[in-house]
Amino acid sequence: MHLIPTCLAPYYSSHPLNQIPHIATLTPLAVGALASACTILIHSIPLNGTVSAVRRERRMGRAGVGFWSDFAIVALSISYALLAHLFEIAVWALVFLLVGEFHDFGIAYYHCAVNYTTLGYGDIIMSPSWRLLGPLEAANGILIFGVSTAMIFAVIVRLTQEQFADLRG
Repeated sequence: MHLIPTCLAPYYSSHPLNQIPHIATLTPLAVGALASACTILIHSIPLNGTVSAVRRERRMGRAGVGFWSDFAIVALSISYALLAHLFEIAVWALVFLLVGEFHDFGIAYYHCAVNYTTLGYGDIIMSPSWRLLGPLEAANGILIFGVSTAMIFAVIVRLTQEQFADLRG
């Protein structure tokens, strides 16, 4: 199925930017699934740490006591999540290095940060062999950011319920 109108086909087919190369599928999907599994594992560590920290602060009577103690708990939760995201971007960068897409960690890390956060500058284009890793990384990043958001929201709800008895459900 062609998406180019027949009358414009001669222009598009001769224009070098419109040449669509074969995009590899199975190998990048397998590699992307493995990288995603690693990021999920990495992200479980700060999630567990956040739950433990909130439980500890609650046992010690510091959760829901006041603004500054709650601020510290939320800031710690956000810091755990951010640190995990930075490591997860590094995992993707290492994947790109291992498959030979990049030869410099800094460039790979930058590219992966742009993909993982779904910022999508598009200033670095991958080869057709590994191009599918870009959207896989973006999907992984947005889902993991959703997990972080949910955890931080849960912490805030818990702290609010601790502070205000009428909000306990």
